[in-house]
Amino acid sequence: MEVSALSGATFLQNLFNGLMFGGLYALLAVGYTMVYGILRLINFAHGDIMMMGVYFAFYASLMGSPLWLSIIIGVSGAAILGFLIDRIAYKPLRNAPRISALITAIGMSFFLESVAVVVFGAVPKSFTSVFNDNNKWIMDKTWNILDARIPVMTFLIFFVTAIIFLILFWIVYRTKIGMAMRAISSDIPTTSLMGINVDMVIGFTFALGSAMAAAGGIMWAMRYPNVFPYMGFMPGLKAFIAAVLGGIGSIPGAVVGGFLLGLLEIFLVALMPGAAGYRDAFAFIILIVILLIKPDGLLGKKSVVKV
Repeated sequence: MEVSALSGATFLQNLFNGLMFGGLYALLAVGYTMVYGILRLINFAHGDIMMMGVYFAFYASLMGSPLWLSIIIGVSGAAILGFLIDRIAYKPLRNAPRISALITAIGMSFFLESVAVVVFGAVPKSFTSVFNDNNKWIMDKTWNILDARIPVMTFLIFFVTAIIFLILFWIVYRTKIGMAMRAISSDIPTTSLMGINVDMVIGFTFALGSAMAAAGGIMWAMRYPNVFPYMGFMPGLKAFIAAVLGGIGSIPGAVVGGFLLGLLEIFLVALMPGAAGYRDAFAFIILIVILLIKPDGLLGKKSVVKV
């Protein structure tokens, strides 16, 4: 396979693209890793919750809401949906074998996709078609930086992602509920004996991760404006790979894994343009390699399993 050299402008262009994709993967990967860190559950419905959040924002815009209000409705709707999914589908299985919760997560993923097909229709919709011209300019405008044409949306996504992560780290490491989340991730029975409402903290974790996924999904749809019921499958799968790459269960690991996966994907395609059609396959190759070399991920902790 032929390898191409990159000019300075092309390198810069791909660097910004990689950071943008990495930020979106990281937003979803944090939701995976927070739920896994507390319940040791891979929530395979996470990508579909992202999809539902995008639909909420889309129909809010369609009904005349301004862009900022549509985003709030999409993010809030996804947070409520994530909370309800925990209460209805996962809470009854707290003491069940892990395989039961895993099968439920897969079933919930198919359920959300089917609901979206029935309620919203299977035909893809243009996310930006419902915006007015005052909002569309930011999606079309580009800036020239050292001969590289960078869409303004790329900077906006990177900036918003950075703000969201600052808020997340403040919640997790500077608030009481963040302290409770970290305590539950270490020992649920002992934490419950200290008077902490474990179910409420777990529900908050689902809501927080779902809100971040919806924020990532809405920015994804603003950059690549197609909304359809299966749009969460591949981003969700890649976010899972990013979480494993960084060390699933570690929030900083999910952030690092997301950005690293985004950069690796973009630069592998840029260096080998003939293999652009195999871009998704690169992510799975990266997953296989990391599992063979460092199965705990880059920032993950080794766990001991008693047999």
